[in-house]
Amino acid sequence: AGELTEDEVERVITIMQNPRQYKIPDWFLNRQKDVKDGKYSQVLANGLDNKLREDLERLKKIRAHRGLRHFWGLRVRGQHTKTTGRRGRTVGVSKKK
Repeated sequence: AGELTEDEVERVITIMQNPRQYKIPDWFLNRQKDVKDGKYSQVLANGLDNKLREDLERLKKIRAHRGLRHFWGLRVRGQHTKTTGRRGRTVGVSKKK
């Protein structure tokens, strides 16, 4: 752990904004094969939030399974849901008299 100089910070920022110019491979980018234009790109900060929201809205609009599970607030990636990940109101069991 150390501190970066102003020049080093600027260099890191430029590499993050233009990773393809610095020979960063495509698999390292966070936006691979964009749905609209099919290009590889690196999305930063607020743009990443917007892209994620757009993707979820598109999945919900076309009624895809993933989109519906996002809409219902359930697990999306195939996890079991019977016992784990319970949240919300707890339901107790009443004892027989």
